[in-house]
Amino acid sequence: DTHVILDGTLIPTTRIAATTIKTKGTNRGTTVHLWYSGKHRSFGGNIQFLANAEGFPLWVSPVLPGSRNDLSAARDLGIVGALTAAAAAGLRTLADRAYHSAGIGILTPFKKAAGQPPLATDHHSYNLLHSQLRCLGERAAAMLKTRWSALRRITLCPKRIGTIVQAALVLTHHEHHGRY
Repeated sequence: DTHVILDGTLIPTTRIAATTIKTKGTNRGTTVHLWYSGKHRSFGGNIQFLANAEGFPLWVSPVLPGSRNDLSAARDLGIVGALTAAAAAGLRTLADRAYHSAGIGILTPFKKAAGQPPLATDHHSYNLLHSQLRCLGERAAAMLKTRWSALRRITLCPKRIGTIVQAALVLTHHEHHGRY
C-alpha cells in the first residue's frame, strides 16, 4: 500500500455516570461528563482506527472516553509514534484536520488561519487531492458501524466498547476472507 488512513469515530452509549474535571479551555476546573463528546453532542466512546488505501479497516484502538479529542487519543494510545516510525520506512498516513501537527509522516489538510488570506491555489489543490484519498477512511468506520448493529448504540459499560469494536473488526476480516 502507498498509505494508510487514520481517523476516529464515536460509538454511542447510553451509560453516562462518570464525570471528570476539565483541565483545559475556558471552563477549566469545571466538572464535565467523561463520556460526553462536545463535537458530536452525544455520549459515547472514542475509537481510533487505521484503514488501508481502499478504505478497509485494518486496526481499531481500545476505547477512550468520548470527551477526548482525536489527536490526544492517538498520542495517548501510541499511534502517533508508530505511524511516525512507519513514515521513516516510507508508509505515509493521511488524516483529517483533527490530527494537525500530529507528527512527521502524518499528512493533514492545510488550514486557513483566522485573519489570513485565503489558501493559495497549490494548498487548495493539495487539500482537494488529500480529501479524495482520505474519504475512503470514512468508509472503514461506516463498514463497521453499519454492518454490525451492536455498534449503533452500546448499552453496556462504555469501557467495553473497545472490545466490541475489536470483535466486529475480526468478524469483518473473517467475512471478507482476508482479501484486504
